Amino acid sequence: MELVSSIRLCPTTTALRGYKKAVRYLTMADSQTSPPQDFQILTLGDAALTIEFGQKIDRVINERVIAFADTIRSQMWEGVLDVVPTYRSLTVHVDPLCLDLDTLADRLLRLPTSSLQATSAGRQHRIPVLYGGEAGPDLEEVAAFAKVAAAEVIRLHSTVQYRVYMLGFSPGFPYLGLVPESIAMPRLATPRIMVPAGSVGIAGTQTGIYPSATPGGWRLIGRTPIALYRRHHTATQFLLHPGDLVQFEPIRAHEFNRLQRETNDHTP
Repeated sequence: MELVSSIRLCPTTTALRGYKKAVRYLTMADSQTSPPQDFQILTLGDAALTIEFGQKIDRVINERVIAFADTIRSQMWEGVLDVVPTYRSLTVHVDPLCLDLDTLADRLLRLPTSSLQATSAGRQHRIPVLYGGEAGPDLEEVAAFAKVAAAEVIRLHSTVQYRVYMLGFSPGFPYLGLVPESIAMPRLATPRIMVPAGSVGIAGTQTGIYPSATPGGWRLIGRTPIALYRRHHTATQFLLHPGDLVQFEPIRAHEFNRLQRETNDHTP
């Protein structure tokens, strides 16, 4: 994951020699809850806290997660190393020699949450996809699962505007939702050893795009020629970010080849 620009690092290790403050770390039994229907704080080892806002994939919950993550980053607390939002929770990673978990929990509980909402509308993206064939070897199986023609799977998948709920699994991998129920096929029982970069897959109600070639078990229905992970970009390595909106656009093979050439020409 990218480190946010608002991170403030602790003093040097040399300056911290002799640090002996007694820290009482939270346990699951010590988990704190702010006012009802707000959030719950849980420990994640001795150097992180997880803040849970719910137990399901829900747009409103995810908006609150992203907004709270932005609020935490804006505090510029010394010792916070990373803030990682997910579908329904976020994790704050710290240097425990600089910021203990008790202090972090107290600070989190003091932050306003009653009016949490998205601070700005996410960017909208149209992602071109070549569906089926070698690019989407599982398209026909998804069609059989849905009891429709492959063309209908393509139509259903490409007419939804998906929300980027989180990035994870591999650098820049976007978890998008929600897929129409009729084509929400479970992932493969045995993952593939290697999935090509740009592959578009379905795993239940989620859809996603593999930014790089990795093992994976999602049902592959197509591939995009657009680069999602650009490791040499200085501004942002990831094309998509939590809160963005994505709509897929079916393209033909010659369009895929042209866009892939253009992408390669502009990717270091």
